[in-house]
Amino acid sequence: MDKFVVCGGKPLAGEVTICGAKNAAVAIIPATILADGPCRLENIPDISDVKAMFEILQKLGASVEKVDDNTYIVDPTTINSCEAVFDLARNMRASYYLLGALLRPIDQHLKGFASMGADHRLIDSGDAIEVKADRLIGGYVYMDVVSVGATMNVMLAAVKADGTTIIENAAREPHIVDLANFLNTMGANIKGAGTDVIKIQGVESLHGTTYSIIPDQIEAGTYMAAVAATKGRAVIKNVTPKHLESITAKLREMGVMVCEGDDSVSVDATAGIKRCNIKTMPHPGFPTDMQPQAVALLSVAEGTSIVNEAVWESRFQYVDQLIKLGAQISVNGRIAIIDGVKSLTAADVEATDLRAGAAMIIAALCADGESTISSIKYIERGYDRVVEKFKGLGADIEKVSV
Repeated sequence: MDKFVVCGGKPLAGEVTICGAKNAAVAIIPATILADGPCRLENIPDISDVKAMFEILQKLGASVEKVDDNTYIVDPTTINSCEAVFDLARNMRASYYLLGALLRPIDQHLKGFASMGADHRLIDSGDAIEVKADRLIGGYVYMDVVSVGATMNVMLAAVKADGTTIIENAAREPHIVDLANFLNTMGANIKGAGTDVIKIQGVESLHGTTYSIIPDQIEAGTYMAAVAATKGRAVIKNVTPKHLESITAKLREMGVMVCEGDDSVSVDATAGIKRCNIKTMPHPGFPTDMQPQAVALLSVAEGTSIVNEAVWESRFQYVDQLIKLGAQISVNGRIAIIDGVKSLTAADVEATDLRAGAAMIIAALCADGESTISSIKYIERGYDRVVEKFKGLGADIEKVSV
């Protein structure tokens, strides 16, 4: 079993370079299935979710060539199966994007597919899903709730459907725009990505292309929060500052100095941090994927903060782990009240999910003594070379096998 061992109490300093966006990559990789030729993907994050997605494509019959850790060439023309390998797909939530791509194909996803003429049924005692369509026909899809995954999946299904598909109440996250841009470089006709109405005119074919993934706003925000929590000073490179505006605004409200460059942000929290209230919202609001990291940060802020989780239910399950480290947090439904403490204390904690795992690292970096973090497979699903990058900022962190 692998664990992270973290010796906290040191301010982070230096610079860190952000990789490509996980949430864009796990949709763009299966989107290559739609192409009639090879696709070269650049700035791909070196994470386990990406490796699993490429392995699934290979099992489907695609040719995948790794050029370097962050560049791959996918040739989908040799695909000979429409059934994703269950043992691989079950371990990654984003495997549902294969439905939209393979249909060319969970409730909002299936609603969108149904509006285009697809049928679905549960198989393997409900552990898997089969979606079928003789042909897909453009349709009108209204999302009952704003869903990033469903918006992207319907886009994948619609680009080669007959006619026009309109998605209303669509999600507006940067990775949705990135997926649309990727598909458009292959010859798709998508308009309105980044707004709440997306219009997709189906095309007969899509060609291969070369594309570079956008920087990961959540990885960038995680390092910004870690620097702030340790009262450090650092430069976060290879970012799109506009994508970080909601995170930057809250850090500034906490008293952190954040200066934006063309493709970087500098963070200075040497003067300390103070309380702040946060409510997660769909983009352009504060991202739910930054909520656990923000709670870890506010655990060592001066004063009492309130965090309202308005996107995901049950996202505060990790709080018990922060309490082990000495955090003073009470949760009532979707609201957490955090009484900041001067310092946390070392403990053995567990990463209950991807972003909760990032929060554990942040809290451990603030704690006096040596902490261990288990179930790090969740962290490695979404963070590229996380130990190497934190060590580059001066953190005392190691990956050990127990």
